[in-house]
Amino acid sequence: MLYDWLKALHIIAVIAWMAGMLYLPRLFVYHAALPAGSTVQSETFKVMERRLLKAIMNPAMAATWGLGIAVAMMGGHYLNFWLHAKFVLVLAMSGVHGWLSRTVKDFAADRNRRNPRFYRVINEVPTLLMIGIVILAVVKPGF
Repeated sequence: MLYDWLKALHIIAVIAWMAGMLYLPRLFVYHAALPAGSTVQSETFKVMERRLLKAIMNPAMAATWGLGIAVAMMGGHYLNFWLHAKFVLVLAMSGVHGWLSRTVKDFAADRNRRNPRFYRVINEVPTLLMIGIVILAVVKPGF
């Protein structure tokens, strides 16, 4: 029964993390599109970006990792190829998270050098990683 609860909490944490991973780059698109001197709007985006990262994304990522490791160990999945492949993709997702975190700091310091189109493209990276992670977790290929 504990295993099922941990697995459910893991899925909830993943959903929260992914919501932030998909929304934060979208905020960057709008923030990067602001004309120079739009201080009030820029400050509003800075607050939104910081709160999303600190209050939702960081705790959700930590919970995803902690609960995921617990589920893998309890379920005996740690020896399976699909979990190793999933682990690599989750590491990549964590790297994207780190880069997004750095970008929040850049926007907060008014150091953004990228255009909105760049962030539109970057917004697709978490989606592609998520697709691979879900396929590995559900299909559990053994190749």
